[in-house]
Amino acid sequence: MLDPESSRLELPPIPGKRYFTIGEVSELCQVKPHVLRYWEQEFPQLKPVKRRGNRRYYQRHDVELIRRIRSLLYEQGFTIGGARQRLEGEGEGASEGRPADPAVIRELREELEDILRLLET
Repeated sequence: MLDPESSRLELPPIPGKRYFTIGEVSELCQVKPHVLRYWEQEFPQLKPVKRRGNRRYYQRHDVELIRRIRSLLYEQGFTIGGARQRLEGEGEGASEGRPADPAVIRELREELEDILRLLET
């Protein structure tokens, strides 16, 4: 089983090849092949080239995307749906896909606590 605490920095470097097999990508991203096939269904951005016999060939940008998905799911604790939204937001440049500033979160929390105190009285 993969260690959710392992960081992206521990992943092996991506070789300078044009195409990678699913087995190579599995090793490069430390994700089992069946998980990669599942993620293809869940993340529309992930579309490896398919050749004879439906064999998948991933390009460098696919490997980088898989590492990003892996980070969102295993390290940052996103759900599949949340990771999908985050990636869609990044692709569109939407601000709601980016993490909020801690100062903004703190201010919002204080405001909500003030409202809660008002409601309790």
